[in-house]
Amino acid sequence: TDRKKLHTAPVGQVFRLRPFHVLVATGGGYAGYRKYEDYKVEQLEKRGIEVPVKLASEWEVALYKSVPTRLLSRAWGRLNQVELPTWLRKPVYSLYIWTFGVNMKEAAVEDLHHYRNLSEFFRRKLKPQARPVCCVHSVISPSDGKILNFGQVKNCEVEQVKGVTYSLESFLGPRISTEEMHFSQAPPGNSFQQQLVTKEGNELYHCVIYLAPGDYHCFHSPTDWTVSHRRHFPGSLMSVNPGVARWIKELFCHNERVVLTGDWKHGFFSLTAVGATNVGSIRIYFDQDLHTNSPSYSKGSYNDFSFISNNNKEGIPMRKGEHLGEFNLGSTIVLIFEAPKDFKFNLKAGQKIRFGEALGSL
Repeated sequence: TDRKKLHTAPVGQVFRLRPFHVLVATGGGYAGYRKYEDYKVEQLEKRGIEVPVKLASEWEVALYKSVPTRLLSRAWGRLNQVELPTWLRKPVYSLYIWTFGVNMKEAAVEDLHHYRNLSEFFRRKLKPQARPVCCVHSVISPSDGKILNFGQVKNCEVEQVKGVTYSLESFLGPRISTEEMHFSQAPPGNSFQQQLVTKEGNELYHCVIYLAPGDYHCFHSPTDWTVSHRRHFPGSLMSVNPGVARWIKELFCHNERVVLTGDWKHGFFSLTAVGATNVGSIRIYFDQDLHTNSPSYSKGSYNDFSFISNNNKEGIPMRKGEHLGEFNLGSTIVLIFEAPKDFKFNLKAGQKIRFGEALGSL
């Protein structure tokens, strides 16, 4: 009978394991193991014990990349947009607030029933007085977060955390056409770093800010500048928490990111929003053509868009503290900019910072 045929079907046909399933299971298990290792490192650091840097090997990075983080992030994004019943909103949001230490007293709307879904809750606005913008210093923090690293860029390498670097050119991509920039072209024989420094006596500086899930998720303009170009790198969506950043070299170069470049009063200026697991959505308010975490993408590719046109010769002017964009959950912002040699950061590595507070000044 048909029922008999069903029961006598070969077991191998029903429970066949495919390579993709093995990779997902193995990669997911290994990612969980790494999370546990990161937790142990954080506990040791809290006790003042210095932990030596141990970088991931190529096979470990490949194994981590086998986890379908882009697919999971898209699924998470759709789940976040599902409208919650009114009776369920307070318990769900309260659990998130308790888990990540969210301060709802700073929110423009404190009533949890107001937020229809998780996405609206993540992107909640703050009360105007909650983040006063520093008027004295020339560069402010574009977001809430934790300072991972800062300082001068040396030998075309940037530190993502102490002792772990990545290539400046790999991160920003090839030099943008000078027709889209307001300053003069550097000699072609110079290094990539020297080509970005347009004024004699200036240096190139960087600052890395990590946004945790409980932080305010919008980011703002860190100074008065003009955005002339956007470069979007599709890529992986690996976690960017400090433990993983300490483990995977050039993590920020592997992940999806949006690089905004332009100039300020001292020359070159750039702000890069780096995507991460469950943060496939990076939004830039003035860029309606930007779509991140697309299902199809070419590995190692990037898309350029110029804000300079026949109708707009200057680009997009941004004022210090002005709303610039938002993440869907939490991620990383990297500032790379040119400034005179007497520019000083007013920071300590590992410190917590809030949007509007000073990063540094002349």
